[in-house]
Amino acid sequence: MLCRFTALRRKEVINLCDGCRLGYVGDVEVTVPEGAVKAIIVFGPCRFFGLFGRGEDYYIPWECVQKFGDDIILVDKPFRRDPPPPPKRRKKSFFS
Repeated sequence: MLCRFTALRRKEVINLCDGCRLGYVGDVEVTVPEGAVKAIIVFGPCRFFGLFGRGEDYYIPWECVQKFGDDIILVDKPFRRDPPPPPKRRKKSFFS
């Protein structure tokens, strides 16, 4: 399959383990002498509209890529997801 990097950047990456959308391809790691693709990198999710940076990037080895579609890439890699923090309890005030 012959594909340019600009066409690869438009593809959305979906994890087959849990079905979640990881994002779009942001970068590709290539070995220079051989020209072989080693991994694809998906940028992490934005925090608060991008004002506070991004989350951790997803590094997906080429061996984990299962299928390429017209607009998606299916990968099979279990990612460790931290559970969401418990909701904060509000203190009751004297007047409430």
